[in-house]
Amino acid sequence: MERVHVIGASGRSGVVLCRSLLADGIEVAPVVRNPAKWTATALAGESRQADLRQPDTLKVALADATHIVSCAHARHTEALIAAAPPQAVLILLGSTRKFTRWPDAHGNGVLAGEAALLRSGRRGVMLHPTMIYGAQGENNVQRLAALLRRMPVLPLPAGGTFLVQPIHQGDVTRCIRAALTQPWATATSLVIAGPEPIRYADFVRAVAAAAGLRQPIILPFPLAPLLMGARLTRHIRALPTIAPEEIRRLTEDKAFSIGPMRDRLGTIPVALDQGLALTFARSFQPADSRDA
Repeated sequence: MERVHVIGASGRSGVVLCRSLLADGIEVAPVVRNPAKWTATALAGESRQADLRQPDTLKVALADATHIVSCAHARHTEALIAAAPPQAVLILLGSTRKFTRWPDAHGNGVLAGEAALLRSGRRGVMLHPTMIYGAQGENNVQRLAALLRRMPVLPLPAGGTFLVQPIHQGDVTRCIRAALTQPWATATSLVIAGPEPIRYADFVRAVAAAAGLRQPIILPFPLAPLLMGARLTRHIRALPTIAPEEIRRLTEDKAFSIGPMRDRLGTIPVALDQGLALTFARSFQPADSRDA
């Protein structure tokens, strides 16, 4: 494998992946909609401009591809398959949002993309990460820390007893790198997650500790007023915007076995405290510093 075509190379996961590949001497062919964003990363590799909604441009950009990683939304899978050379290995990012009890456009797009890949019989895999944290500019852990700086008391449905299993961006990259080396005989699907599920309340406390913040007071709170309050955050500049759908999804467990991830990809994810330490250490480093 001498070169990897990366769709969405200028996005958060794409940049980290490209940096990792280039550090190991693997050439990157960045496929992006906006070449200026790729240029701003200062990474090596001449960008190829393409739009996933314009099949002709995508087909040209992927014409010589042997290994393709897509960090774009999984809803574009069918278009990608149509444009990719028949023998190219496909490594696509989905999301565990596909398991939600409250379907939305994001989750439905992931399901449609997964179905398209499995139906195609193409060689490759769709990796479904849980909540990703630790990338430059990510809006999961960093946004939560911003909220905790302003709210010493945090109301949560059921007091935050639901389970989450966040995965560090570095582990996502390692999973993609491992997937690129696997001899996929056909298309498959695989969940990638952090080492173990944790109650959301404990996750919040861990984020506060890693960010050097005072431990919040967590209060059990009914769902309905929290949904109403979430709608109001878009009008309060002092608070991060929270979508009502995010609050609703907090009431369902997100816990997964990492056995298949470990056995097939050989990737053992970092512990949450270690991942959070890396995350907040990076807050004080230049944007182009490497993940540990």
